[in-house]
Amino acid sequence: MVEEQRKRVEDNMARIVEDLDKTYLRKMQGDMHRCAAKCCDNETYSSQKVRSCVDNCSTSLNQAHEYMQAEFERTQNRLQRCIMECNDNIRDKMGSSPAQNEVNTYVDDFERCATKCVDNYCGLLPSLESNMKKVLASRKFDH
Repeated sequence: MVEEQRKRVEDNMARIVEDLDKTYLRKMQGDMHRCAAKCCDNETYSSQKVRSCVDNCSTSLNQAHEYMQAEFERTQNRLQRCIMECNDNIRDKMGSSPAQNEVNTYVDDFERCATKCVDNYCGLLPSLESNMKKVLASRKFDH
């Protein structure tokens, strides 16, 4: 059951990342490489100027990646806090030496609670994706 929930989270995240990559990041990456090629083609630039120019070309893409990473981490932290609360609540109920049949009940209770956390998390993902698309579409992540 836990493995099934983990896979559900991973599959949802992978789908969002793939969609954002195809919709926004690939164009940004192409722009970055075209910009860097122009830097390298400029024969009047010193080697330091070329390096600086190339670094400048990657700023927008790096900012977009950092933004996405921060948003994913923030949302995943919510899921982790929810699951930790499930864990704490079960530990509080269990006491110091529960019987095996009680342990089985507590494991079931934990799994139900964790599944609700994953359900809530997966329910947040469409909104997260929509907000990220708006930010990536509207912000230029200019250097």
